[in-house]
Amino acid sequence: MTKVDPIIAVRDVQASAEWYAKIFGFNNAHGGDGFGVLTTKDNEIIFCLHAWEMDDHPTMKNRNITAGNGLLLYFRTADWEQIKQNLEKIGWTLEEEVHQNTNSLKQEFSFRDPDGYFITVTEFHTYEG
Repeated sequence: MTKVDPIIAVRDVQASAEWYAKIFGFNNAHGGDGFGVLTTKDNEIIFCLHAWEMDDHPTMKNRNITAGNGLLLYFRTADWEQIKQNLEKIGWTLEEEVHQNTNSLKQEFSFRDPDGYFITVTEFHTYEG
């Protein structure tokens, strides 16, 4: 079995973990100032948060580069409408309003997290090849 645990560099691990908890309902299973592990209520790892410039990782050395260049966090979820409501509650700006994706034929919308990472949330679906 192979699984991937993406790690994104953030300015403030605790603040980012709290934001993801508020919007997506994720838990921070690790805690701490330098590293966080975001999980679902079923304890499935979604991705990790890592402080910029810590541990000398080559892609996390310069906090002044554009965060997420080349990365899209794409969430397929049955809770997409609740996530949109959570964003509306805090007055978060959307990059793309809800629309139908012409490939998946599912509803989706996009926004950026507090560090500038681009996120698309879509209705849950399975890939059909």
